[in-house]
Amino acid sequence: MTSFLRSLSGEQQVSLLFVVLFGLLTLASGAAVLLSLRERRQAEIDERQHHRLQDYNTLLRNSWLMTLVFWLAWAAGEHVAIVLFGIVSFFTLREFISLSPTRRGDHRSLVLAFFIVLPLQYALVWHREFNLFTVFIPVYVFLAIPVVSALGNDPQRFLERNAKLQWGIMVCVYGMSHVPALLLLQFRGFEGRMAFLVVFLVLVVQTCMLVQHLVARRLDRPVAPAISESFQWRSWAAGLVAGGLLGAALAGLTPFKPGRALAMALIACAAGSLGHLVMKAIKRDRGVTHWGAAGRSVTGASGVLDRVDALCFAAPVFFHSVRWTFDL
Repeated sequence: MTSFLRSLSGEQQVSLLFVVLFGLLTLASGAAVLLSLRERRQAEIDERQHHRLQDYNTLLRNSWLMTLVFWLAWAAGEHVAIVLFGIVSFFTLREFISLSPTRRGDHRSLVLAFFIVLPLQYALVWHREFNLFTVFIPVYVFLAIPVVSALGNDPQRFLERNAKLQWGIMVCVYGMSHVPALLLLQFRGFEGRMAFLVVFLVLVVQTCMLVQHLVARRLDRPVAPAISESFQWRSWAAGLVAGGLLGAALAGLTPFKPGRALAMALIACAAGSLGHLVMKAIKRDRGVTHWGAAGRSVTGASGVLDRVDALCFAAPVFFHSVRWTFDL
């Protein structure tokens, strides 16, 4: 099997990976249908079992969506991938802003965020200007946003309004833009296979989040119960271990050796899981359980940001860790 995989070109290896992923998702979807049919035949439905099935179906839908997005991004090419993730950033930022009331004095800052900052950030990715791409939002945009807001002549809750917008840009634009940036890194001997690096990141982070959620069900000591029932130190450690071990097992798909793959996976998992906790805290502060009013997002889905919040935190940490470690 190893010799067969090595005989394939980089493009063929990535194609085979997506065939395997879609095959596994199809099997999982079939299992979900069978479970749903069995539940309908039961005279009395166990409420706990019903909620577990709902969680499973939600996870399955999210997995299908993310796999389709990454497949389209890879199949269409690097530049189309950048545009695609830019659109995802637009919708996630829109969801984030929609849950916080804005004032007339914020209109200029919102125009700046959606129609200038977001396109420029992805333009820097397009042209591989990684040095400027790294500091454009945390430095220049963070200084420009309050200036533009001050010109709106509205001092009421000025600091809170600007902090909200800056935080939304940081998560939804800065964080997400690092995903297509991974496709543009240049490793010697790994040309044409950078999609593996993105898949590696997504798989280890999603595995960490899933294991953490499953283990937390058997424990009853959440660290911050007012924010998340599923974040406990033991469940978090279990998620890190699972994600790290998977990362080491997937080292062959990446330019990393097993030890370094383990380290990179742990870094990504820690950033993603802690970021997910932060986003839960923001939702609790806004009084919602999902991004979007009444559990529905402004995009008509159940919340795009719900599906990518951990990735928005993990991607920049993972990207810069890889870039600095390998001096890219």
